[in-house]
Formats: sequence, structure tokens, C-alpha cells
Amino acid sequence: MADRAFAEERKLFTKAEKIEGTLEVPGDKSISHRALIFGAVARGKTVVKNFLKGEDCLSTLSCLEKLGAEAEFAEDGLVIRGKGFDGLTEPADILYAGNSGTTARLLLGILAGRPFYSVLSGDASLNNRPMARIVEPLEKMGAAFFGRQGNRYLPLSVIGGKLRGIHYEMPVASAQLKSALIFAGLQAEGVTTVIEKAPSRNHTEIMLRQFGGEIAVSGNRIEIPGGQRLQGTSIEVPGDFSSAAFFIAAAVLLKNSRLIIKNVGLNPTRTGLLDVLARMNARVEVVERTEKNGEPAGTLSVKSGELTGTVIEGDIIPRLIDEIPLIALLATQAEGVTVIRDAEELKVKETDRILAVANELSALGAKIEPTGDGMVITGKARLRGGTVDSHGDHRIGMMLSVAALLCDGEVRLKNPGCVAVSYPSFFRDLKRLIR
Repeated sequence: MADRAFAEERKLFTKAEKIEGTLEVPGDKSISHRALIFGAVARGKTVVKNFLKGEDCLSTLSCLEKLGAEAEFAEDGLVIRGKGFDGLTEPADILYAGNSGTTARLLLGILAGRPFYSVLSGDASLNNRPMARIVEPLEKMGAAFFGRQGNRYLPLSVIGGKLRGIHYEMPVASAQLKSALIFAGLQAEGVTTVIEKAPSRNHTEIMLRQFGGEIAVSGNRIEIPGGQRLQGTSIEVPGDFSSAAFFIAAAVLLKNSRLIIKNVGLNPTRTGLLDVLARMNARVEVVERTEKNGEPAGTLSVKSGELTGTVIEGDIIPRLIDEIPLIALLATQAEGVTVIRDAEELKVKETDRILAVANELSALGAKIEPTGDGMVITGKARLRGGTVDSHGDHRIGMMLSVAALLCDGEVRLKNPGCVAVSYPSFFRDLKRLIR
């Protein structure tokens, strides 16, 4: 039963029978970040409904307030009163991004075009994540950066100024890099052209139009005219698909489970997991489709079922990069072997997710072999109890929490508090749905 699945301090888990009920997950993290930033650089009032009050998004809010943005939580959502790009002012303090790579990388695109000095830093994990891919094109546009190892890591000093549009071919598929260049391009002279290596999440492009901005997207080519003025608007944030994914996996894996997930984002640049689950013969169905401010959304129906192994590689990887830890867990219970390739980006997330997934699930009895760009998982493993560690990574922590519900024996999760980065109510919601 539900009360037996969790012990004190939300660290101890026992095997669950099934997941059942209806769920609405918190607002999408990626969209919340972007709505906040666009609201701060637009002119006039912006209201963001269903804003995610997770630690990462609150880091973005804190940084923007240090830059002079005005925002407050009200009954109808987060209210931002923007004064345009020119309304941002030189900060008197260091801009602290916490553990949020999205905060750091998107704000670098903003700061690059502002005629003042700023310093951007993060926690120990973020300060060791690569920033060179962001810094290099912004330097070509005219911004100056100063930091460790040739400006590769935070803390970074930024001297922004007059930017010029560039033509840039992205070396990796990265929505954060693309978004940083869009924010910089909006402030530049001339047109900025970005060529994507492979499609990545397109929330920035969609939202720019909601704020009255102009952007041309044709295949993998994106053109952003410079010198734009944006206007405040109202944004309703759909539920975060990446947060819903943990409950999708739990319902698929626990026998006799039935789950309805309402008001969840269904942007196809984010829902590669649904394609993989279809290949694995899982019973997941979109039963209703809607749209919120240009973003596809809807309702999912999930039922438990038997899975088969598959191969995951190529262009689908950016569409499910955050769900790969969960796919690895699903694969441990599938018939046959599952191979994940082309996912080297996992090495530079909050932790090395390839090694973290392989080591922690192996500690529970899974058969996983890490590779240079992914992993090989042999299915139908019988998982056992033990002690596992989130490594301070919210997605690893939530994946292990779902894995624990399958295990014969108690599972103790170390460092569970990291889930607050993206899903503060995760343990409460999971406990409510366990039967």
C-alpha cells in the first residue's frame, strides 16, 4: 500500500503493487525559464500561469531580479513588468545560477548584448559543465568573456555590448546553445542565422512569436532579425513532459497499473520517449490534444504491459535526452537487449549520466554495460534492494525512485532532495498514486 512504499525522510522505498489514478505534473521547466526571460526583456506586463517553482527556474528569477527585472507571484501567476532589453541594468552582485545550466546558458545570450559588466557563476556541478560552445559564437558576435581554461567554465565575467549578426553552424544539437544565439541575435545589428545539426526543442522559437517577435524557421535553418522590440503577453505553461515521464515509466512497469496524465506538454521535439515506448510495445496513448500559446499539449493514458528491447540512436536522441535514464530502467525489464547510442551529451549533464545510470542500476541487479556514447542493457533483470545515490542529479534521483518500486527488498536513496530542481512535489505525487 502507499504508506508502506515510503519511510521517513522520503529516502527509503519498498516494492509497490501498481500505480493508479489521475495526475497533473507541474509546469514545464524549459518553458518556464523562457517565459520568465522573455517577460523580463519585453515591454509591459507578462503573466505566466503554471510557472514551475522549482529551484532551477527560481535561479533564473533571482538572476533577472539582480539585473533590474521586476517580478512577483500573484493569484493569476507570476507577473513580470518588463522594460525591454534596455531596461536591464548592471548587477551589483554576482549572478548565481545554482545548478541550472539553462539559466547560465540562456542568460549568457542576454548578457552578451548588454553594455555593462557582469559575473555569472553556479554551484560546484555547474561550474564544471562546459560553456565554450556558448561563449565562442557570442565572442564572434562581439561580446567579451573572461574565465577559467580559456573561458570554458563558470564563473565567467561578461562584458557585453554592440553585437553583429553572424552565420553560425552549430557543432551539436543543443536547444540551450540555439536559444542563447536567438537571445543575442534579437539584440544584434543585422540578421543572425543559425544552422542546427539536428532538431532540438523549439520552445524559444514558439515563444518568441507569442511576444510579437519575428523569426524564420525553414528546416534546420533559423534566421533572427536584430533590433527587435518585444511586447508583454500572457503565457500558460503546460505540464512538463520530462516530469510526467517518470510516472509513465512507473505505470508501464508495475503490473495492473492505469494512469491518466492531464495537461501535459506534447511538443514533438520533446516526446521521443513516446516513439520509443511504441517501439517497445508499451500501452501509452494520447487521448486528447490541445494547444497552449502555440505549444502542443494534451492528456495521456498509460497502462502496464510487456516490453521488448530496441535500438535508440541518431536524430531521436535530442528529443529524449532527458529521458534516457528512464529508458535504461525500462530496458532492464524488457525482453531482449536494448542499445542506446549517440548520447555522449549525457556525460556533461548534472553528472555523467551514462556512468551514473549504469553504476546505480547495476547496484540493484540490472545488467548494463556503459559505452562511450550510451549503454547496452540486457533485459528481464530481477532487481534487488540496496543503497543508491542520486549524485545530486534530479533526473537520476527520480529514475532511481521509480526503480525502487520494482525491487525485491528495501532501497535507500541518498541525496533525494535534488528532485526539487525540477519537481518539488515528486515524492508526494508518487506516494499518492501508489496502490
